Amino acid sequence: MRPPQPGRPEVRPPQPGRPEVRPPKPGRPEIQPPQPGRPGGGNGVRPPHRPGQGRPPNFRPIQRPPFHYPHGYRYRRWSIGLLLPRIFLSTAYYFGDWNSLGVGAPPRGYRWVRYGPDLLLVRTRDRRIVDVIYGAFY
Repeated sequence: MRPPQPGRPEVRPPQPGRPEVRPPKPGRPEIQPPQPGRPGGGNGVRPPHRPGQGRPPNFRPIQRPPFHYPHGYRYRRWSIGLLLPRIFLSTAYYFGDWNSLGVGAPPRGYRWVRYGPDLLLVRTRDRRIVDVIYGAFY
């Protein structure tokens, strides 16, 4: 092996039995500090689900009985910003077991609504969809 040259970092080939260590990328810390409310954050509290962020990190689809659409309805892929028909803002379609999915309680004035295999977060005041989690049920 050659002696190191001044001003240049010494580079060694990986040795058997030792993991290769890569230098950190410039401008980014190699290890992110734990954040409050996140796994490893120390307080054990789940972070609240932020609408529009897709599936939360602790999300897990669950099995439920088949969904029965009201007369005249069939599956539709809803998206954020659309208005949900008033018929779906009833207790027959509200989903209260949100903790089993790992999404967290809806904020005041909002409801989780099951629509087929999807879960919609709807603002009850104006029926506006503010979040969609596709494939929440199987």
